[in-house]
Amino acid sequence: MGRVVTMEMLTDTKKSKGFTASLEMEPVHKDSNESDEQIIERLRERFGILDDMTRAVKKGDVRAMIVSGPPGVGKSYGVETVLGKYDMMATIAQNEKLKKYEVVKGAMSAIGLYKKLYEFSDAKCILVFDDCDSVLLDDLSLNILKAALDSSKKRTIHWNTDSRLLRSEGVPNQFQFHGGAIFITNIKFENVKSKKLRDHLEALESRCHYLDLTIDTEREKILRIRQIVRDGMLEEYDFADSEVDTILTFIDINKKKLRELSLRMVLKLADLKKSFPDRWMRVAEVSCMRRV
Repeated sequence: MGRVVTMEMLTDTKKSKGFTASLEMEPVHKDSNESDEQIIERLRERFGILDDMTRAVKKGDVRAMIVSGPPGVGKSYGVETVLGKYDMMATIAQNEKLKKYEVVKGAMSAIGLYKKLYEFSDAKCILVFDDCDSVLLDDLSLNILKAALDSSKKRTIHWNTDSRLLRSEGVPNQFQFHGGAIFITNIKFENVKSKKLRDHLEALESRCHYLDLTIDTEREKILRIRQIVRDGMLEEYDFADSEVDTILTFIDINKKKLRELSLRMVLKLADLKKSFPDRWMRVAEVSCMRRV
């Protein structure tokens, strides 16, 4: 028998308060004896597994996956690149309805989540929740997700409260969900301080594969940046090797001052170097660094 979630079940849980405070996380402490080369290889392996797991979700072999890592390290890019290759048909036909996945960002209500799950309930359809942490912080949304991703063969979701929105859009008050889900988040589940929120997240985690990209330290972020740049991230800029090295050196020297230590920052600096070749460092100091 498939797991059924009803509105009666949902309304038994009180909505959590103080969500912002609940997202406080314990600091990550690492005492690593790894060399730079070992760290780069570890990160390369993790991102390779991310690609493989995304393909497995798309094929329906894996039901759901949670990807945890800091902002700007390539989580979303990797997932969307893999899924995009499967949806070339929609592009060729110029018909978005043929697209088998959707990336959801920003806030989402419980009823919005129910509706979206219905739209992508067919087998091999995927919903990607990219930094859409509102669905992870709301009791009603979490219960819907737990039903949608349950380990039973039939995953039936019910919405037993009358809704003009659902009725007007032809969404039934129950359906079976056969699709998959990928959650991309900056939250490190095991480090969340709030016990109530941690318990909720653990319930979701038990229904998903959990991939921690293990990029927690400044050193690991710098090495991830070096890896991606060396793999050709800045090829379209036609920089000489020495110019690329200059950008990487600038990031390393100013890593504690930059507003963000990420791949997005690399692109910002590359844009500045292209636009202001003689004074890009000064422009970067003004536009990309915190005032100390």
